[in-house]
Amino acid sequence: MGMKGLSEYYREDSIQQDTIRGITYLIIVVIAIAVLVPFSAITGVFSAFAFGFFGVGFGFIVFFAMIAVIFVFYLLAAINLRRAFSSLAQKSGENMFETAGTLLFFGAIFTVLLVGFLLIFLAWIIATIAFFSIKVPQQQYGYTTAPQLSQPIYGSRFCPTCGAFQDPNAPFCSHCGRQLPID
Repeated sequence: MGMKGLSEYYREDSIQQDTIRGITYLIIVVIAIAVLVPFSAITGVFSAFAFGFFGVGFGFIVFFAMIAVIFVFYLLAAINLRRAFSSLAQKSGENMFETAGTLLFFGAIFTVLLVGFLLIFLAWIIATIAFFSIKVPQQQYGYTTAPQLSQPIYGSRFCPTCGAFQDPNAPFCSHCGRQLPID
């Protein structure tokens, strides 16, 4: 939700699209872990009982193939999230998004060595800090002074409070709502 709002605020559709792709790949990873890893374990045990030593080898091959598929989708998720964070860093000027995206990417690569999980954890902490560090331009409120004309415009009427052009017969300013003086 937050990335959608930032994508709209900065008028950069790629932030939202890359985030959606990255989250979609993460969902695929979670489903693969929940379904394929137990399936490969059951297949390995069954083939070990049915085929002996060759069955154990087949079970390991199936297990490592599933791990490879999960790793590829996880890497695709990290690549897309890195792109989204990079775009957000460019638009917002908050460089911690760039750092978070890079850490996510390298964390995905190094999950094989288990060090990657620490990098991913740090990446999400940095991304959270970056979200709260975005500086939003402040809006100025209040009335502005009436513009000074270099030469008078005859037959025209302007509001003395805000300087907006007025209909000659209007009792109130169409811009600020103040009562106009009677000419």
